[in-house]
Amino acid sequence: MSWNEPGGDKKDPWSGRKNENGPPDLDEVIRSFQEKLGGIFGGGSGGGDSTGGGSLKSLGVLAAGAIVLWGLSGFYIVDEGTRGVETRFGAYVTTTQPGLNWRFPTPIEQVQVVDVQNVQVVEVGYRSGGRQGGGSVPREALMLTKDENIVDVRLAVQYQVKNAKNYVFNVLNPTATLKQVTEGVERGVIGHSTMDFVLTEGRSEIVAEIQTEIQKVMDAYESGILITTVNLQDAQPPEQVQGAFEDAIKAREDKQRFINEAEAYSNEVVPVARGAASRKIQEAEGYKVSVIAEATGEVSRFSQLLTEYNKAPKVTRQRMYLESMEQVLSNTSTVMVDVKGGNNLLYLPLDKLGNKTASAIADNSAKRSNLRTIPKPIRNTSTSRSSNRGRGRDVRGR
Repeated sequence: MSWNEPGGDKKDPWSGRKNENGPPDLDEVIRSFQEKLGGIFGGGSGGGDSTGGGSLKSLGVLAAGAIVLWGLSGFYIVDEGTRGVETRFGAYVTTTQPGLNWRFPTPIEQVQVVDVQNVQVVEVGYRSGGRQGGGSVPREALMLTKDENIVDVRLAVQYQVKNAKNYVFNVLNPTATLKQVTEGVERGVIGHSTMDFVLTEGRSEIVAEIQTEIQKVMDAYESGILITTVNLQDAQPPEQVQGAFEDAIKAREDKQRFINEAEAYSNEVVPVARGAASRKIQEAEGYKVSVIAEATGEVSRFSQLLTEYNKAPKVTRQRMYLESMEQVLSNTSTVMVDVKGGNNLLYLPLDKLGNKTASAIADNSAKRSNLRTIPKPIRNTSTSRSSNRGRGRDVRGR
């Protein structure tokens, strides 16, 4: 009940009397709080002037302490392999190196730490983990080649931050930007190549071209990103045509195998044929030299014979006849001598006579082996034939 209602409390709140049952007076609460602060910081509990001075002093000390704590909060540490990008009210100030650094505390300045040492990876066309389970992402992986075929390409782009300021300020989302640039560059390079070139011998060339183009675009954006490596994780035809493509690859491998076998056979046969041809050529050259030398010798002999014939025709003619007969009769072991004016033929077994003569000479040589004399040479059968021929003439003469 209010104080002025009938039956209510007749105490006037403006009368200055204490209300023992009501809440404490606000002035008393403030005064009590000031006294406690004065006691903490060395102030007295005297009159009003001393209390007011102590309160101001206490507030100054509190403000100074708060300023010191606020200033100390500006110290920060930049780890090794990272850089600190300081901003003042959102504007770039400086890039700090690893170690202990100081800035104006928040909210005046702020620091964003950027990792410039570790290599980060952007996957295009596949996912190595998560819900995808390392499978292909068709929206990113399927691309059209120059010969209007579809190929499934998966790339892994590794990069580092080379400029922390550009990395923070020039690109809103560097990772997403790099991924989009990679996908665009990849489609451009694959679109200028044939499917066989992408899947077989052109992998290294395609990877090098993609890395170069990505770096050019990111440098044009001033993104502060350095592309370290581009890895072609996989390049294959879509699942729907993999069977036919495997058959084509097998046929290509068989073709290459046959070519290698043919080249091996050629390498084996051609040297042998070349060696045989060289041997034939050398034999022909040797035969040519021998024939020329023999002909030259015959010419020289004939010239010498002609000179001797001019000097003594009869003797030379007789010697030539005897030499010719010697050559003819040397190839036979039987001689038939015709007796002029008679019906009988004289048979001379020169082979048997030659054997007996050779045996007799061998026996005589054995008997005289103790003598160091040179044995007489065996007479040529042609001489025997000549003598026999002379005897036949004597017989005919008789």
